[in-house]
Amino acid sequence: MSYILLDGKDLAGRMKAEMREKVENMAAKGVVPGLAVVIVGNDPASRVYVNSKKKDCAEVGIRSFEYALPEETTEEQLLGLIDTLNEDDSVDGILVQLPIPKHLDEAKVIRRISPKKDVDAFHPYNVGELMIGTPIFAPCTPAGIMELIKDAGLEVAGKNCVVIGRSNIVGKPMAMLMLHNNATVTICHSKTKDLKSVCKQADILVAAIGKTELITSEYVKEGAIVIDVGMNRTPEGRLTGDVNFEDVKEKVSAITPVPGGVGPMTRAMLLVNTIKACNMHKANMLS
Repeated sequence: MSYILLDGKDLAGRMKAEMREKVENMAAKGVVPGLAVVIVGNDPASRVYVNSKKKDCAEVGIRSFEYALPEETTEEQLLGLIDTLNEDDSVDGILVQLPIPKHLDEAKVIRRISPKKDVDAFHPYNVGELMIGTPIFAPCTPAGIMELIKDAGLEVAGKNCVVIGRSNIVGKPMAMLMLHNNATVTICHSKTKDLKSVCKQADILVAAIGKTELITSEYVKEGAIVIDVGMNRTPEGRLTGDVNFEDVKEKVSAITPVPGGVGPMTRAMLLVNTIKACNMHKANMLS
């Protein structure tokens, strides 16, 4: 079976070109979107992500403000910085790069960000809006996946969708977006019995579990759409997903590669959310 490769790099590139034009039009009216990125400690993976986000912002003309705080930053100091950024008119979006050091309360930090500047869409207010089908911002990875599917002209309504993983960042919001697009959704996790047979029912299979190439052709229904959210390193240092691409590709109708599938879309949606936040925040200047 020939399959569609859901190329996130290509779509993200096209979206960024459109966003650049949007931002130029906003700048002509004296408004430039601003994204504040806060990184605490020196986790190497977090540093790579933050650098990529800064590069993306520069590409489309969004101003990025980086706040790199030392590992020993206190909760009071971090919350104080967030309060300052909430009040700062040049900042439209605030992102605290996760994970943060263990001595800091992640839930408290997320709640402190103004829901209107919460471009990651992790604040309980934005999670609630997503739940009832009126999201202000959609979480970047699930929203990026929906864009990939839509761009390829693939149908979601009426399909059986299986999401493997129940995290607040991917699994749960992914299920909600699929539900809002009229899919029938099953969420699987570490306690799911006979995962293989549940997955084999899926017209759309989303793997977000962080287990290297766990999903083989035995888990996949003929003609399924397979979305691989995993980002794992093999002992040899090769970057791979949760899906065994080579084993699965002949069986699917569409599939995302790793790297170059979901990752670039996650970053593109962060820019989309930042521009949207700016449009809301400075609507009177842009009208």
